[in-house]
Amino acid sequence: MNSNEIAAPTKQQIAALAPFGGIPIDQIVVPKTPKDVVSAYEDLIRNKHLGFDTESQPTFKKGQVSEGPHVVQLSTPDKAYIFQLDWVNCAAELEQILSSTDIVKVGFGLKSDLKLIRQKLGVNPQEVLDLNTIFRRQGYRREIGIKAAIAVLFNRRFMKSKSVAMSNWSRKHLQNDQVLYAGNDAHAALCVFSAMKLSEGNTCSRSGTASIRTTLHKSSVE
Repeated sequence: MNSNEIAAPTKQQIAALAPFGGIPIDQIVVPKTPKDVVSAYEDLIRNKHLGFDTESQPTFKKGQVSEGPHVVQLSTPDKAYIFQLDWVNCAAELEQILSSTDIVKVGFGLKSDLKLIRQKLGVNPQEVLDLNTIFRRQGYRREIGIKAAIAVLFNRRFMKSKSVAMSNWSRKHLQNDQVLYAGNDAHAALCVFSAMKLSEGNTCSRSGTASIRTTLHKSSVE
């Protein structure tokens, strides 16, 4: 290990922490009608930064091609929205948000998410910031992920269920544990970004803004 590299918290260290509060289910919206979609869109575009993630039904067979994403989630500081691509006509609104150069979409490990979005929606998302790149610039040696990021910045344990992650995201009616999982993935990413942005002397400070803009540009053109 390089002397300048920083090790992320271990699973054991994270497990010993108190739980991260997260966003409650009554602040997570799953639009069902065109009116719901428009209302969500109008709320989302008021923000300069959004938490961002997607969910896809897992593939289990060799050579099987993912038909995802089945869910796209976007979060403001106060509310998370879960868009079900297979069941609600929301492509136009999502395209406007994802392609907007005025709204920064932040998340973790977004390479495969962006690839699937390009394939399914024909959209090339702009101003996307994978927070792993910021942690690497700070000296963390590997992709840190949302769990470790919450531990580092909030000294809390972010709870993610593997069984929920591997569940059927293409179903018409998402279960409550899926709604909580998806909403909190996007919302927690925004919390991490906000904490990094507000922390003094980090890569989101004045000196680090250029680095973030460079990262955004690279993510958008990959």
